[in-house]
Amino acid sequence: MSISADTLRGHTDTIILTQLMRGDNYGYEINKTIQQRTGGEYGFKEATLYTAFKRLESAGLISSYWGEDGPGARRRYYSITEEGKKRWEENSKEWKNTRALLDALISLEED
Repeated sequence: MSISADTLRGHTDTIILTQLMRGDNYGYEINKTIQQRTGGEYGFKEATLYTAFKRLESAGLISSYWGEDGPGARRRYYSITEEGKKRWEENSKEWKNTRALLDALISLEED
């Protein structure tokens, strides 16, 4: 069963911030991890991912730097800032509350 893009659209920032809570990383690897964690059901289009990185960096939630990985193209790595960690915490709480509300609204069980 595939996940509707509409279902997750408003959570792009939180999804990216979550990946960066696990450690610094670069775009391709972040998207690959998201795809692996969802069993291939979900991933970002490249344009969506890099637009989100720019938005998050402009908001001071992440920062970026060029990494030196050896031969080949240099990669731009992203890291979460302290402000980004606070936002992640807020967004995670909001998601848990939303999930509980939706569970209550779509459940057939009676109280």
